[in-house]
Amino acid sequence: MIYSRAQLPGLSDCTVGVDPRKAEALFRQLLHQEVNSTREQPIFTTRAHVFQIDPTTKKNWVPASKQAVTVSYFYDVIRNSYRIISVDGAKVIINSTITPNMTFTKTSQKFGQWADSRANTVFGLGFSSEQQLTKFAEKFQEVKEAARLARDKSQEKIETSSNHSQASSVNGTDDEKASHASPVDTHLKSENNKLKIALTQSAANVKKWEIELQTLRESNARLTTALQESATSVEQWKRQFSICRDENDRLRHKIDELEEQCSEINREKEKNTQLKRRIEELESELREKETELKDLRKQSEIIPQLMSECEYVSEKLEAAEKDNQNLEDKVRSLKMDIEESKYRQRHLNPCRRGCARCQTAVPPRLRDRSLLSLLWPFETGGRVSKRHAQVTGE
Repeated sequence: MIYSRAQLPGLSDCTVGVDPRKAEALFRQLLHQEVNSTREQPIFTTRAHVFQIDPTTKKNWVPASKQAVTVSYFYDVIRNSYRIISVDGAKVIINSTITPNMTFTKTSQKFGQWADSRANTVFGLGFSSEQQLTKFAEKFQEVKEAARLARDKSQEKIETSSNHSQASSVNGTDDEKASHASPVDTHLKSENNKLKIALTQSAANVKKWEIELQTLRESNARLTTALQESATSVEQWKRQFSICRDENDRLRHKIDELEEQCSEINREKEKNTQLKRRIEELESELREKETELKDLRKQSEIIPQLMSECEYVSEKLEAAEKDNQNLEDKVRSLKMDIEESKYRQRHLNPCRRGCARCQTAVPPRLRDRSLLSLLWPFETGGRVSKRHAQVTGE
């Protein structure tokens, strides 16, 4: 059986950027091993992170691969054995032959391990999901059971062949020896034919691999040039990034300054708003004052007339005050006369006609009949005294 490039162990995981010498050595190694690899076939393949136990501490796990790699079960048709093989690039990290005594243990939901006494180590696999771990564990158990059955069958064959050889030695016949040797020769011939066919096919594939190796070399050269250009571009991008970072810092400072200016503008707007309100209030007060001023101006037009009237009234008031003063003087003198008259009347009781008997007691000012007739009714209350009536005969 001839494997394709994708089926060869380690070839599918090789990157184009590998050193051409290493790639050529890998191809030669794979070409050398193809004759032996035709008898092994992959029966199950998955991907996982590979770990090995630390040989010094026997406790810590050491990563055997930097990333998830292909882990496969292989079946050897001739030996009737099973192996777990994993290749990371050009390095074989797992080559473990499964025996019936091995046990695969699940230590977590996505991690499992088994011990290989022949390799004197413990392998660990970290899967991306619990389902992959379950499938791998089930396949391990299945392969382990198949290995046990193969061991039992091989033991039975050994026992049968040993018994047969003992019987042939006892009988000692040449025919039996010939019959016993003929199946082995037939098997060897068939294996030889298979090897010849595989070798012929491998020689035919050498040219293809050489062409592919040349293609890989050319690709590697192109990738090297691209890598150099990428390195140059990286330097340019670094410089551009530094310039952009400085520009970003400058813009941030500018934004901070603009924010401060905006805050100052907002404060100025608030002040302007307050000033506008104050101006509106002052304008309203000014309009009120102008209205009052107009009223005062209207009133000021009436003031001269009022002044003239006031002067006229004040002149009349002065004249009235003078008349009042004169009247008060007259009233005062009249009151004095009345008091004197009352006093005289109480003591003298003069008659109304001014008889000779009473004329001497009346003051000279009251002897006039006209004046006495004016004051007499106020003094007597409109009644004539009895003495006056007796004198005058009234």
